[in-house]
Amino acid sequence: MAPRKQPSERQRRLGAELRKLRTRSRISSDQAAALLEADRARISNIEVGRLDVSRNRLYMLLRAYDCQPGPYFDALMAMAQESGKGWWDDYRDVLGRRALDLAELESRSTSIRAHEASVIPGMLQTDNYARAVMSSIEGDHPYLERWVQFRLDRQRVLRGLRSYHAIIPESGLRMLVGDAKTMRVQLLRLIEIARLPHVTLQIFPFEMGPYSAHSGSFILYGGSTPELDTLYREGPTTADFFGDGNTIADYGKMFERLGSV
Repeated sequence: MAPRKQPSERQRRLGAELRKLRTRSRISSDQAAALLEADRARISNIEVGRLDVSRNRLYMLLRAYDCQPGPYFDALMAMAQESGKGWWDDYRDVLGRRALDLAELESRSTSIRAHEASVIPGMLQTDNYARAVMSSIEGDHPYLERWVQFRLDRQRVLRGLRSYHAIIPESGLRMLVGDAKTMRVQLLRLIEIARLPHVTLQIFPFEMGPYSAHSGSFILYGGSTPELDTLYREGPTTADFFGDGNTIADYGKMFERLGSV
């Protein structure tokens, strides 16, 4: 099988975890390749997500890397078996790889902590609010309605989460998005969602002044095991996934500081 050109975020993350484990155990790429009776190139392609690894071979690698049986071990085995297919496949014709990866990540998350820099988080938006936000950026785009529906479909994970915690700047409540009716319905939606027992919504008030996360939005996704937590960070023109534990810890502390105000 030829290496894939565009691995998904799940495939990249699994490969990155295997590389981390191999490096930590001080096993070379050549030694890992020998375990699989393969060449070094195959290990390299597995570790960047361009090639899949079978369940049996993954088990061999994890044991060789001294990854002990437990939640992390099981989660890696499960990631290798997932097909990556889901309801988001219906949008492949109108969305890029990163948006589809985000929906897949959300589908296997157990908790979400979200900070939005200016507007209501997408997970909480009504259809008209989402439409107004997107049209302000993209104008009258032919795919606009599909994009809105994709955002609404992503919200299906909200009720199945163990916890959802969002911190929204006061500007997100006061900024007029769409018209007055759109804002009224959106604010009522926030009140409704806030009543769910596993949901926490906090507002960062104007009176607190500037703060460390003011310049960008970010979301922390918790998985079945802390080692596989993921940071999703958005900027004006980019959006990226991060699996580095130190980076995730830093953003986790930032989120805690915002929530303690």
